[in-house]
Parts: sequence; C-alpha cells; structure tokens
Amino acid sequence: MNSDFTTVALVTGATSGIGRAIACRLLSEGMTVFGIGRNAAGAPQDPHFQLLSVDLTDLRAVEASVRSIDAPVSLLVNAAGVAYYGPHETLSPAQIAEMVAVNVTAPLTLCNLLLPKLRACAGTIINISSVTAKRDSNTHGCAYGATKAALSNFSGSLFEECRKSGLRVITLHPDMTDTALYRNADFAPDASFDCHLLADEIADAAWEAYAARSGLTVTDITIRPQRNVIRRKPVSDAKK
Repeated sequence: MNSDFTTVALVTGATSGIGRAIACRLLSEGMTVFGIGRNAAGAPQDPHFQLLSVDLTDLRAVEASVRSIDAPVSLLVNAAGVAYYGPHETLSPAQIAEMVAVNVTAPLTLCNLLLPKLRACAGTIINISSVTAKRDSNTHGCAYGATKAALSNFSGSLFEECRKSGLRVITLHPDMTDTALYRNADFAPDASFDCHLLADEIADAAWEAYAARSGLTVTDITIRPQRNVIRRKPVSDAKK
C-alpha cells in the first residue's frame, strides 16, 4: 500500500464518529484525505487532510465539492449518517427526508459522480451501513432501518455491476457504536465494554478490508458487541 500520500480518499462524515475514525486511520496509513463534514472543530489536524464543508442534503453542493477535488480519488468512503428514533408516526416529514437524503441519496450520488474514475483505476468504495439493514424488523427505527437496507442493497448490486472492472465495493454493518448517532434517541449504548463498539474498531475493520490483496474483495462485514444492552436516557436528556 502506498505511504507517500499519493493515494487519495474522499470520506463523508469525516469530522465525527466513524467517519472521523476512518479518516484518521487513512491518514496514518499515508493517504491524502478529502473529508466532507460540517463540524470543522472535529476535523483531523493533519496537513494531508482537506475539509470540504458541505451539507449532504444539498445535492448541488455535493456535486460542486466533488468537482472541486483536483486529485485522483481512488477510495470513496460513505460514512455519514443520521438517525431519528421512535414510533414512526412521531417522526416529522423533515426528519424522514433528512435520513433519506444523508443515508441514501448522498452516497448514491457520490458513487454516481465518482464511478467513472473509480472504475478506471480499479478503486474501492466503502459504505457504512448498519446491522439494522439485516433485520426483518426495526421497531422504533423503521425509517432508519429502511434507509440502511437501501444502502446495503445498492452496495451489493453495484459490486455485481462493476466487479469486472476491478472496482471493489465493501459494506460494513456495525451494531451499536459509541458515537453521536443516538443524540436524537431516548437510549444510548450501554457503557460496559462488551455492550458497544468503538469508532476506531470500525475503522480498523474498514482498513483491513481495504488492504486485502488485489483480486480479493470482502463485500460484507458485520461487527457486533458481545452483548446487546442499551441504557435509557433521562427524560431531560432524551432530545439533546
């Protein structure tokens, strides 16, 4: 693997959570990273990281940001995500639209824009889905689970469509991870070490799949903590 920063990656959600952890891992492995994110304070402090402050719900801005990259991107990581939880009728239309835009429309659009270059260089796409995509039901998370199922289905189909070109499509399905994804929920991962995953662990898995030998593609990784335990937030904290 190159370690002279000539390999270029584009990572969404690169200023927090799993996206930031992946961006930092790629930087540590000697890659140049363009990161899409809105939390400038959380951006990796590295000379080989360039922040693109883009709202993923704004497709014109997304397209403009991709076209502004004057480097050959060979790795796309769609890590940005948003979730709202609760009985489906309690969600607002705006919340549903935001989940669809960030979790489905944005990654599909970025793949669409970058696919010609990624195919030409036999590049890699890593999509961060969720273990909820594999469940038959996601009570109190119906819409979120549906968006992640859509992303996973797209990923598998895209690999079959493009595999002859050498393009790899890798989908990660993490279970509950200690990130800010649950800021809009009345629950959070339990603090016990065996009840949640760490963002760095997801980044490690993504890197191992990416670093596999040419000719081998790990298309699907599911990562789960040993136990399935959540903690309920106090009512005063549930909407923070």
